Amino acid sequence: MDFWTTSLLLAGAAFAAGVLNAIAGGGSFLTFPALVFAGVPPIMANATSALAVSPGYLGSTLGFRAELRELPTRRLQREMALSAVGGVAGALLLLVTPSHVFAGIVPWLLLFATALFAAGPVLARRAQAASNEGQGLAAWREPGLLLVAIYGGYFNGGLGILLMALYTVAGESRINTVNALKNLNSLVLSWLAVGAFVLAGAIAWKEGLLMMVAATAGGFFGARWSKRLPAKWVRVGVIVVGLVMSALFFARSA
Repeated sequence: MDFWTTSLLLAGAAFAAGVLNAIAGGGSFLTFPALVFAGVPPIMANATSALAVSPGYLGSTLGFRAELRELPTRRLQREMALSAVGGVAGALLLLVTPSHVFAGIVPWLLLFATALFAAGPVLARRAQAASNEGQGLAAWREPGLLLVAIYGGYFNGGLGILLMALYTVAGESRINTVNALKNLNSLVLSWLAVGAFVLAGAIAWKEGLLMMVAATAGGFFGARWSKRLPAKWVRVGVIVVGLVMSALFFARSA
């Protein structure tokens, strides 16, 4: 592809990812494949995709400042520290994964993230039911957070769903509090992971900066369009995209 075609592909994918993340999530199903199809090696594409969508986490976190102020400071500090450690550990794990190995597991990661996204509402309902029945697994809250953060640092797909399910099962009954914690810890682990990628020289900067701008613009418009677009149909669209991308990557690796 020539320069302008590649730029349009990356900017369009990032803008659409920003819109999706503002409405229903799943933006990484667009940014990562677009980078790979533009010729960026898979590990660098994954790192650059994380950079591209990272600004959105800050805005989401700021939107829940009131909920975060109501939570115990020490607990927030411990969980932010766990998210930071997990995000860096996941990033380092990605960086030491041989390129051919990562290329081989990418289709499975995409398929897992798609299945997780599709099952998100069911997981949320079951987690909420378990919490309401007094079956919350509070003791697993922090170990679970560390594991989810490692996954998020390694591959971002489905991260928000995993965090929401974890916090709900662990006993958080207020959806706004769950969202606040999800956004805060996504911000911490993603930015620390991106920092590790930057230090390791794993970012394709020309593509990444273009996509950051486009994704931020997409998030702005997505927040406005979210009141008009049916979330159900957006979710269906994300699932279809995820399945198509999984199939394409399975075909590439065959």
